This record gives sequence, structure tokens and C-alpha cells, in this order.
Amino acid sequence: MTKTLLLLSSLLSVFSAVLAKPVGEISKLYDDRSTASQAGSCFPAIGFKMPSSVPTSLDNWWCDPATEYAFLGFSYEVTACQEADQLKKEFADIRNRFNGRYVRLYGACDKKGFYDDIVNAAWDSGLGVHALIWFGFDGDDLWKGRRDTILAALHKNPKAKFVTRGLQFGSEPLFDWVLDPEELTEQVISAKKNLSSVHIPVTVSEMAYGYQEHGGAQDVLDAIDFVDIHMLPFFAQDASTAKAAWPIVKRDLDWFIKRSNGKKLYFDENGWPSITYEGVEPNSPDAVADVNNERDYYTLLDQHCSDLKAVPGGGVGWFAHIYSDDQEPGYGIYNNGGQLKFAFAPRTSC
Repeated sequence: MTKTLLLLSSLLSVFSAVLAKPVGEISKLYDDRSTASQAGSCFPAIGFKMPSSVPTSLDNWWCDPATEYAFLGFSYEVTACQEADQLKKEFADIRNRFNGRYVRLYGACDKKGFYDDIVNAAWDSGLGVHALIWFGFDGDDLWKGRRDTILAALHKNPKAKFVTRGLQFGSEPLFDWVLDPEELTEQVISAKKNLSSVHIPVTVSEMAYGYQEHGGAQDVLDAIDFVDIHMLPFFAQDASTAKAAWPIVKRDLDWFIKRSNGKKLYFDENGWPSITYEGVEPNSPDAVADVNNERDYYTLLDQHCSDLKAVPGGGVGWFAHIYSDDQEPGYGIYNNGGQLKFAFAPRTSC
């Protein structure tokens, strides 16, 4: 067969495929092809190839948040101050084994230069980072030094602005009454101004109740660039099993949708524990903590992928909290022995 006949045959196949579809599906056919053609063309899309050198501009670098939803990656606790080699190994695992696009930092490491190690590991693995100013639970003011350190690193490290998707104040500063809404709003606005030249957005890592106990803290919601939501339905007063948790998830999600003015939403601290212990105890006598329910919670999010995709702002992207039980007991996808607790291959699109 000649090249001309091959071309005509190929075109005929395409037209036949289009004509065979209902009218309502034809646009979807082209939408799917358009999405496929863009895959890997922006950071940190699945399939994106990191350049050999740091770009000179952020133009056309980041994927549009409006296209990012479903599973994004893991919360990753850094209290252990992991060595650079471990960070690189585990970030590569997040990227290559699970198709992660981001890592959301949790906890704090105050070792000098640690965020540079994070940046280098993220660059090498092709992951974006949701950085964090950690407040802790002791009521001290160490967070101020951490704020200044991370802000300086985001300016000084030439790779930082190319891997840092956003900077969070957290974890749960409103719920823990670390700062009142007015003070927190001032901190967010100040950080946004500081980071405007490197184009890194700023948010607060918080659950719905943290806002609600401050009358909604709308000034904070108005100030942040995107919304990082703690979604931990195990602790709801009406919790039972993970399979039955969608009404709880939807309740908190709807609360944020109504108050966020179309901003991008993420479930950043998001999961269901496999064990209970002091500090991780349910508020419902019916709440069940075991490995099956931990697995079932992520299955539930996969089952509602289309619902999450339809949320204003480009859909909800979610993180699994947390990478390993070594980091926070009961929440890890890996157990203390480094083995998967259950099969974990969440959807990254739908």
C-alpha cells in the first residue's frame, strides 16, 4: 500500500470514529486528544522531562492549577531531618512508583540548609513542593525564625522558585489558636509581598473547624492565594467507616467552596488512620481505625474523582497523609518496615 493510501485510510478511520460517536461525545474526543497532546509539557505533569539546566524564566513553566486534580502526591514529614540521599530516594519513589506530582511538607527541620536539600531532591525527581512554615504545638515563637529562613531560601536558591508551588502557614494555626485571624492575615499578606518577585503563592494549612471556631475567618480566606484543606473525616463526631465518609467530606468541602471565591482547593492533610493512640483518637464511638479503612478512604476519593474534578477552581487535588508510618504512626502508605500496607495506585485523572 502506498503512503497516500495509508494516509487516506488513517483519515477515514478517524472520521469513522468521530461519526460513530453521539454528538455529545465528539467534543470530548477532541478534549481528550488536546489533553493528551499537552501531557508532559509543563512542570510537574506526569511525563515532564526536567531540563539539564535551570531555566531563565518561569514563563510557561508551571502547569495551570485549573488542570490539576485527583491524587497529587504525599504529605512528607521532615522532623527527622532526612539526609539528602534519603530525600532523593524517597522523592523519586513518590514520582516514579506512584505518579506523584507534588510533595507537601509536614513538621519542621531546623538544620541549616535543609530546604536546599528539599529543593535539590525535588528538582532531581521532578516533584513540585508545597513548603511549610511550621508552628508546632508548644506555643513558642520558633515559627518566626522558620518563616525568615524559608523566605530567604526561596529567594537565594536558584532552583527554589521552579519547584516551590506554594508556601503554607501551618499546621492548623487557627485551630490551635497560635494567631488570631487578623494577625494571621497580616502574616499572609506580608509573605505574599516578600515572594511576589519569585511568584510563589501563599496559603494557610487548616481544617474547616479551625476557620469556623473563629467565626469563619473570612479575612484569612480572602488573603490566601489558594486553599489548603485538612480533610480528616475520621475525627468527625458522626464518623463510622471510611466507606461511609463521603457526606462528611462533602460537608466540609461545600463549606470551603461557598467561601473561597473560586480559588484552587487542595486536600493537603488528608487521610484515615489505621491505628489509634493518644492524640489520634476518634470523636465518634463508631469510628473504625484499621488498615482496611485507611485503604477504603483513598478508594472513596477515587470513586468520587469526577465530583472532585467538577469543583470550581480546577477541581480538588489531594495528597495522601502520610508517606510512611515512620513519619506519623498509622497514617503511612508504607509501614515501619518499608512495605506497602495495601495496594496503592490512586487515580491522577478521570
